[in-house]
Amino acid sequence: MSFLDVDHSLTGRRWVGPPIEVTRAAEAIAQHAGLPGPVAQALARRGIPPQEAEAFLAPSLRDLLPDPHALRDMEKAAARVLAGLRARERIAVFADYDVDGGASAALLLVWLRAMGHDATLYIPDRIDEGYGPNEDAMAQLARTHDLIICVDCGTLSHGPIAAAVDTDVLVLDHHLGAETLPGALAVVNPNRQDETGDLAHLCAAGVVFLLLVELGRQLRRDAQKGPDLMGMLDLVALATVADVAPLIGVNRAFVRQGLRIMAERARPGLAALADIARMDTAPTSYHLGFLLGPRVNAGGRIGAADLGARLLATQDVHEAAALAERLDRLNTERREIEASVRAAALEQAETRGMEGALVWAAGPGWHPGVVGIVASRLKEASGRPSIVIGFEDGIGKGSGRSISGIDLGQPIQRLAAEGLLLKGGGHKMAAGLTVTGDKLEAAMARLNELLEKQGAHLAGAADLKVDGLLMPASATLELSEMIEKVGPFGASAPAPRFVFADMAITFAKRVGESHLKLGFGDGVGAKLDAICFGAFDTPLGVTLEGHAGRRFHLAGRLDINTWRGRQSVQLRLEDAAPS
Repeated sequence: MSFLDVDHSLTGRRWVGPPIEVTRAAEAIAQHAGLPGPVAQALARRGIPPQEAEAFLAPSLRDLLPDPHALRDMEKAAARVLAGLRARERIAVFADYDVDGGASAALLLVWLRAMGHDATLYIPDRIDEGYGPNEDAMAQLARTHDLIICVDCGTLSHGPIAAAVDTDVLVLDHHLGAETLPGALAVVNPNRQDETGDLAHLCAAGVVFLLLVELGRQLRRDAQKGPDLMGMLDLVALATVADVAPLIGVNRAFVRQGLRIMAERARPGLAALADIARMDTAPTSYHLGFLLGPRVNAGGRIGAADLGARLLATQDVHEAAALAERLDRLNTERREIEASVRAAALEQAETRGMEGALVWAAGPGWHPGVVGIVASRLKEASGRPSIVIGFEDGIGKGSGRSISGIDLGQPIQRLAAEGLLLKGGGHKMAAGLTVTGDKLEAAMARLNELLEKQGAHLAGAADLKVDGLLMPASATLELSEMIEKVGPFGASAPAPRFVFADMAITFAKRVGESHLKLGFGDGVGAKLDAICFGAFDTPLGVTLEGHAGRRFHLAGRLDINTWRGRQSVQLRLEDAAPS
């Protein structure tokens, strides 16, 4: 049965309330822990038992941090890094060009610098070199370095790692591994085939942080002291959110503590980036994912690949300001390129049909730096795993994004093994691939077949899950702050969504090109503001702006808005339905 009998909202979705067992669990949590109903409901949705509610609201890194030895090759990798330090060896860090790769590289560079050692940073060009290690780059680095550390890449790089002759290679990664590993000295990866999978939710920066923990442990064993690691959690938090890693287990503690560190503005690069993004409030996971992350990513997408890592690693405030400004300009340019590719890809996908297990689009000249973002847009529009590929000289480089419950990385890897792709890999929710034009149709047909076996074709327009009803008078700052403690919110940990039923709209105003600002109330006296981003990209904008006195059920998430030093609660509106 639909919530409030909403079977077809203004965005075409059915509203679904919490299952009865979640409602009963919420009642037990509220009674046991003395928490407000909405907070208890959010905890129950996360599956938190009543006796664990208080501990969950205050996640401790000390309690949640896994033993680094839980990962294979960890002890060996740390020992090799320390040996390189003591021998004053030449060390290179080879990183992926996204936020996770940049943050992972910065973690290592900052740690090594604190130990009195400057390492070489190498990040491949997305267009000229593609993802991950390549043979030319690895051979070149091997000629001038004694140790190469690959971060956020390398697990599938058998040939390139073999090209690093007479040089030890360490791999710190989280992408899905194959049955055989490359010939590196150590491959530390929670998604190796021979791992338990207990730490599969870590991003690469989380893996690197565990290496730093192990390095500190080995230093203490030898009566030495390493750098303070807590101050580096801002980088781990940024990578965890930007790479859409599930906010469960230790990832929750990483992000919670990292946001506190970031608020201190001690890292010049992040402080400069926050300023240029006009962040005037304490950072949240939203800021990491939608303001800071895209700007760090911009260099790897359409500019110099190493800009983001350099920004995150620098201690020079002037360099940080210059890099942040450059990345901001590139991000603006990236949005313009993305809009053009998105329009073409959506038109092509709609023409081909969006009812199968896979939605895909490919075109000549589509910039490889934006195909992943456009794939996300196709996924959101279709509710299906989506692939977008840009071709140049007969070679297509693409990215894919998946939906909950459908593993995209494994089928992509299988296509590469079957020879339909030149290369491909990733993880459950995101993957990358390279394909020749003559095999494009066959590869997409085979991928559709593999995804259909997982049931991807059965996915419909996503239901909107709501956690319950709220009245405007109940949406207080105190309640919002308590709900924030259930977070941080993000992948696999969505913020609770509430419905304000039978509301009268008191004002509606377009903001920018596609956003809508609203005021609404229950007619008794209590009123609340709302913001709906991208409202005019859907029927929400036009319908609510021209409400003509009609009343609506409004669904969204509570948000704390700060304006000129004053805080107030607003609704981040996601959907609506006539009441």
